[in-house]
Amino acid sequence: MTAAFTVLRPGMLASVQDLGRHGHRQLGICPGGALDTLALVLANRLVGNPDGAAGLEITMGGCELRFEAPTRIAWAGDDFGARLDGKPVWPGWSLPVHAGQILKFGRANRPGGKAGIRTWLAVAGGIDVPMILGSRSTDLKAGFGGHEGRALKAGDTLLCGAPALTAAQLASRPFGGRMPLWQADPADGAIELRMLPGPEFELFTVASREQLWRDAWRVSPQSNRMGSRLDGPELKRKRGGGGDMLSSGVIPGTIQVPPSGQPIILLGDAQTIGGYPRIGVVIRADLWKLAHAPLDGRLRFRVVDAAEALAAWDAQKRYLAHLAQGLVSMGWLAPA
Repeated sequence: MTAAFTVLRPGMLASVQDLGRHGHRQLGICPGGALDTLALVLANRLVGNPDGAAGLEITMGGCELRFEAPTRIAWAGDDFGARLDGKPVWPGWSLPVHAGQILKFGRANRPGGKAGIRTWLAVAGGIDVPMILGSRSTDLKAGFGGHEGRALKAGDTLLCGAPALTAAQLASRPFGGRMPLWQADPADGAIELRMLPGPEFELFTVASREQLWRDAWRVSPQSNRMGSRLDGPELKRKRGGGGDMLSSGVIPGTIQVPPSGQPIILLGDAQTIGGYPRIGVVIRADLWKLAHAPLDGRLRFRVVDAAEALAAWDAQKRYLAHLAQGLVSMGWLAPA
């Protein structure tokens, strides 16, 4: 293990995350992990790490890190105008860093900056924190995992494992990978999310069901890693459909509708069961988009069927396979 970096400034919220803590929902333990697993996998592959290596999730920018030993880094996600020793560097690139260099991310929503709120940083060898219940992710609600079970703060120093790359590869020239981009509606800039009807979809009035995908929804500033709270038209249940419900299982992507009629899209840190009606669920291939949706930004839903949802997931897997093929040909990753 080596001292990888020291946190000089953590920004609003920075935490150690991997692909999540799965298989413990019966204990009420949420999966957690990186809210955009696609970005973390991409960043990890660009530094020769396994897909599930722990990295850093940075929220709203403003994070500043000093590297204590030579290594290689990559990050994927939103562009916070990052600079390495004052020189511009970009997401989707793999680059060497030297001991003493400082990486500084600008703040989200800065003048002239692009919208977005999160990015994921990978360091060669992966961040080496204790493995708890099969994951190194930080469970911020329960206070365990990651670095001391909490968000990072100034003065924290994190260690990394042994990199899979050779010394020559660690020091080699920067190169970039193609990152996925969501397509916004040109009329109002809304991010499109594909959804399947939920178990309680039919409990809502026809007008409310149509409003769900006809209108653009505003992302409330009260959103967090537990869920994206949306502001828009009130979604109403049919007469006689407003009684209490038994708690049922929920997963990331579930769209719940509380009594206010304002939907909540559950994310990685959400509870494992809930009692609000589930009007829909965002398909797995689009969950990563929610991690980037800016506060006060707009979302739009489009209903799809199971076949389209599976096709979208297959397309995402093909994208990752194509990326891996290129990195294997460079000798960056071992053949699967």
